[in-house]
Amino acid sequence: MPSLDGRSLTIADVVAVADARQLVQLSATARARMQTTRDIVDAAVERGAPVYGVNTGFGKLSEVAIPRDQLEALQRNLVRSHAAGVGAPLPEREVRAMMLLRANVLATGYAGARPAVVDAVLAALNAGVWPVVPEQGSVGASGDLAPLAHLALTLIGEGTATYAGRQAPSAESLAAAGLAPLSLEAKEGLALINGTQAHTAVAALAAAELERLWRAAHVATALSLEALLGTPDAFDARIQEARGQVGQAESAALLRALLAGSALRESHRYGDPRVQDAYALRCVPQVHGPALDALRFAHGVITRELNAATDNPLVLDSGELLSGGNFHGQAVGMAADFLAIVAANLAVVSERRIDRLVHPDFNQGLPAFLAAQPGLESGHMMSQVTAAALASECKQLAHPASVDSIATDGNKEDIVPMAMGAATKLRRSVQNLRHVLAVELLVGAEALEYRRPLRSSDAVEAAHARIRQHVPRASGDRPPAPDIARLATCIADGLFDDLTASVIV
Repeated sequence: MPSLDGRSLTIADVVAVADARQLVQLSATARARMQTTRDIVDAAVERGAPVYGVNTGFGKLSEVAIPRDQLEALQRNLVRSHAAGVGAPLPEREVRAMMLLRANVLATGYAGARPAVVDAVLAALNAGVWPVVPEQGSVGASGDLAPLAHLALTLIGEGTATYAGRQAPSAESLAAAGLAPLSLEAKEGLALINGTQAHTAVAALAAAELERLWRAAHVATALSLEALLGTPDAFDARIQEARGQVGQAESAALLRALLAGSALRESHRYGDPRVQDAYALRCVPQVHGPALDALRFAHGVITRELNAATDNPLVLDSGELLSGGNFHGQAVGMAADFLAIVAANLAVVSERRIDRLVHPDFNQGLPAFLAAQPGLESGHMMSQVTAAALASECKQLAHPASVDSIATDGNKEDIVPMAMGAATKLRRSVQNLRHVLAVELLVGAEALEYRRPLRSSDAVEAAHARIRQHVPRASGDRPPAPDIARLATCIADGLFDDLTASVIV
């Protein structure tokens, strides 16, 4: 069972908990660190000196002093009043990720919460008691207050949770799992809701999938290039070296590896009147390469945020309590916006390759729309339309959320990053891209059939064979939707990962 220490959580760990439901526990070192800072909070309560969030109100009400005998009520009221989310519930995998991240940020010790609070979060997570958390309501400043308040609400036995596939009042779900509600002490309600863990959880899972889609995009490109009788000459290492962009060079190297040894390529090396291919084929390294650079940048930002202290005030082991703004979500919000641009660019260039595969004026002698009997049959006419619709939506979603701001909390929070919006639109963009790539793989595999008996490279033939294990060749018109959905699931499950393992994101 992995241990949380507040310092070493990775995106891969988040995926393991969110998707594989890996069990988690609090490490002994983190437990000791938490107890040290908790003792500092308790000492501050004893002294009675005003400390934000411990014995004062919150936000615009921070100058209101709270009597000592009402400190526990203060924390309960905070959780209750901030659970103002609306809209569809977050997917359970994102809720699991959010719970893991919130436990990890508490494990840093900077929040001054008791180890018992992390124990309660992890007990619910491991037992399968997952809060029902509405998706909307966070501006990402003072953290994701509304989503995290819904999480905290379940821990104290209020709100709604899912257990054993059934939604019920949280108190019932906790009892069914053999768990007791958590009683909050000074600062602990604030410690549970103040931070960036909702949008970071969503962004981390989306970033992990986007890395996989980046790889699948190269497999799809290789199929399309071969089916369109394109040339890999534009991927020559010397061209990439002349520019010096790291991601571009690695993308081109991956394409060279995927296409190595193609007999299909040799069949048209000489005598082809075309001097160079269209950009959607020739400039793939110049599009996919910057996407890799951006992925690496965002991966670093998100990984650092997984282990960041985002509460306010921070409790230092020196005994000081410092107020600041680490809860502000600009870092991950901007990274999520950057990744939405990546998804849009990958979707757009993929859709252009799809169009060339089906367009009778551009597909190098393939049947119109890859229909066996064009006219009587429409083939993949609408598959391209679907890809176009998704790519266009990705462009709309690429408009950055993190440049927007609306003042909140009586203008106390006067500049906010809208990071949750950035993360959720990234999730939508990634879903769209997955389906666009599924269309390209579907259409590329069909187009390759028309080049038989010539064979492509080992890697392309392996990809083609895997596609055919899940989607048989068309024998006349049939609804493409089930085939697209099936291949999208295959991509998400990593069907092509081993073919692209040479690149480390």
